[in-house]
Amino acid sequence: MRTIDDIKALLYDRVDRRNDVVGRFLSRGTIRAVEYDGEDGLAAAIGEMKREGVASKEAVILKRFMGRIFQKCPGSPGMICCNYRLMNIGFNCLYDCAYCFLNYYLNSYGIVQFIDADHSLRRVDSCLSADPDGVCRIGTGEYTDSLMLDEVTGIGAALITEAAGMPGLFLEFKTKSDNVGHLLDINEKGNTVLAWTISTPRTISLYESGTASLERRLAAASAACGAGYLIAFHFDPIILPEERAGEYLDLVDRAFAAVDPERVAWVSLGCFRYSPGFRDFARGAPSCRGLTSAEMFQSGDGKYRYLRPHRIAAYSSLLERIRFHSTRPFVYLCMETESVWREVFGVWYRDSDELERAFSAHLRTHFI
Repeated sequence: MRTIDDIKALLYDRVDRRNDVVGRFLSRGTIRAVEYDGEDGLAAAIGEMKREGVASKEAVILKRFMGRIFQKCPGSPGMICCNYRLMNIGFNCLYDCAYCFLNYYLNSYGIVQFIDADHSLRRVDSCLSADPDGVCRIGTGEYTDSLMLDEVTGIGAALITEAAGMPGLFLEFKTKSDNVGHLLDINEKGNTVLAWTISTPRTISLYESGTASLERRLAAASAACGAGYLIAFHFDPIILPEERAGEYLDLVDRAFAAVDPERVAWVSLGCFRYSPGFRDFARGAPSCRGLTSAEMFQSGDGKYRYLRPHRIAAYSSLLERIRFHSTRPFVYLCMETESVWREVFGVWYRDSDELERAFSAHLRTHFI
């Protein structure tokens, strides 16, 4: 698994020299530190790194976030989505998953870590007040891995401690690492959810370069559950064809055997899908070989998906196996059509807001 020790260069603005996050990185003393002056200085420093052969995933850029720290997950047009709230703590990732949308979504250099993200929850009241059930789900792992550098940034511990005083807030840290040891002894955990993207060993080997093995992810989930955290699992992307269905059922069994099923707050299911830009990227990326060879069609939102009957069959079998282990977690589909929802779950969500209300009511009933 790639870690902070694989980082070769640390870039930071000289005005932030005394920032706590910058200080924690500098105190390690093992990473080359490059101080820059403003955006022009950053561009020059990046140019120097490129000339020296420092790869994008070997450089961390520390900077303040100037945009919207919170936003609703954009979802996908015409699809039922869960209205997850995103907290932007960084962009780009230490890992190199072949299927990740960041490969063609981001064209900037370096792993950007925001140094002021630990203050973000001060703005969460608007999220809580917007939900009539007083429940809000916020996650930090949309444009990066939530925990890949967290033992250095300290952001996770700061957010968990602050969120513990907000009973309606479910704060999710989603990862493909096993980097949880520094979080286990936090006294007040509130409704923090430590979540893992769970993939079959085959998928991890072929497409998730630099990530923790399945065994290490599940061992970390077990430790987190034992320490008192709520747990979530994301079976996404589910990579077909059908002969792999048995591998995913085994994956469900292993995931629920690793933790107390009653502590699993939610489980998401999502079949592999990709935007047109990914196909162009995949042509020149040997690691993507096989991902786009299955029979897929372009949906109304522009993304390519497996044929509807295949998606329904995969979701239905996984849902049945999850329910065999526990009925407590809220199980949902990521970026799926209303008709697939109806076929798999027998429920009709007219829009994403209706799904969000059902999700919130479930969490309030079972976990608050």
